[in-house]
Amino acid sequence: MDKIVNIGQSIHIKGELTGNEDLTIEGKVEGKIFLKDHNLTIGANGKITAEIQAKTVMVLGEVSGNITADDKVEVATSGSMRGDIVAPRVVLADGAKFKGAIDMDRKPGSAAPSPRPSMEPVGAGGPPKGANL
Repeated sequence: MDKIVNIGQSIHIKGELTGNEDLTIEGKVEGKIFLKDHNLTIGANGKITAEIQAKTVMVLGEVSGNITADDKVEVATSGSMRGDIVAPRVVLADGAKFKGAIDMDRKPGSAAPSPRPSMEPVGAGGPPKGANL
């Protein structure tokens, strides 16, 4: 069972925050947050001014800074996000506040559907064989 760590409403952190556990932040964090392969939740009272990198990020409070996620970023109805998001899946709930850019390009090597090649180049040749004109 993974541990979940909580940073309470009265806590204010400046600097770099790293860890190997899921994290919920209800306080203030300024700097960088790095949670490789773990989930980050910004609680409704959380105020974050940081660059964030995690597996998944759920924003219920306020974030100012860029988010990079390996799986998903979700900004809830109560959430506010100012910055860029890079993640394969992004959810912006109805009523969520967002200002920035979203990049949902898949990582190199992941399976992405490619367009089917046509059997004949466009504009090549005339009508199909056997066509009555």
